Amino acid sequence: MARHRSAGQRAVLPLLLLLFVLIAGPTVANAAELPALTGRVVDTAGMIDAGTKAGLEAKLAAFEAKSSDQIVVATIDSLGGEAIEPYANRLFRAWGLGQAGENNGILLLVARSDRRMRIEVGYGLEGTLTDLHSKLIIENTMVPAFRAGDFSGGISRAVDDIIMVLEGNAAELEARGARNQDGAGPEVDWVFVLFFIVWGTLFFGGMAMAILPPIFGRKIGPGKYRWLGMDVSVGSGSSSGGGWSSGGTSRSSGGGGFSGGGGSSGGGGASGSW
Repeated sequence: MARHRSAGQRAVLPLLLLLFVLIAGPTVANAAELPALTGRVVDTAGMIDAGTKAGLEAKLAAFEAKSSDQIVVATIDSLGGEAIEPYANRLFRAWGLGQAGENNGILLLVARSDRRMRIEVGYGLEGTLTDLHSKLIIENTMVPAFRAGDFSGGISRAVDDIIMVLEGNAAELEARGARNQDGAGPEVDWVFVLFFIVWGTLFFGGMAMAILPPIFGRKIGPGKYRWLGMDVSVGSGSSSGGGWSSGGTSRSSGGGGFSGGGGSSGGGGASGSW
């Protein structure tokens, strides 16, 4: 009996291994490769000019020496189909950003081909550089610069904003975000506008077809009138002529999410696109 159970277990083991390969294999294959940590600015996508890169490296080294907080900038060409949140978290943990026991690292990541960016914040700094601060930096500093083609300037100013918040001057960043929001004007819900136009056309068009032909049209029979080149039956609920049709309109929202992970980063920060 024991020999039969042992043989059965040996027969099942290859099947379980094959099932694991089939399930985990695509996930492992789809995981984008991580670049090597070669300095405080790892510009593998070539988005930062030489002068800005040298200035950033000096600035980040000086800030780390003063505060012990470690900020690293990374650009990659593509995420390889992976979402930026888990990629950034994997890269953060693989590079071991921040000081041991402090978890005070920050990763500013840009994926050029995917047009995505993320600020990943270590556990120890989540209370200082909050998710809201990261979002404000992305939306008000990085996105406008990137859309104008100024990648070096957008990244450099984003680093300045991160340092400003870590040094205790978050109020300036928040005030700037509020000014930008006030200047943007009210957001228009175009789905509602389109619905109102279609509804108004159908409603008032139906009323016009019921009221105007008897007044302005020529009567051609009982309850029938010729108006604007159409034969309209009033009261019968039918009319010959043009009609309107409306299709459904859907709206989807996207944007930055928050990753979940381990190591020195628990998913604090924000993501965006340009």
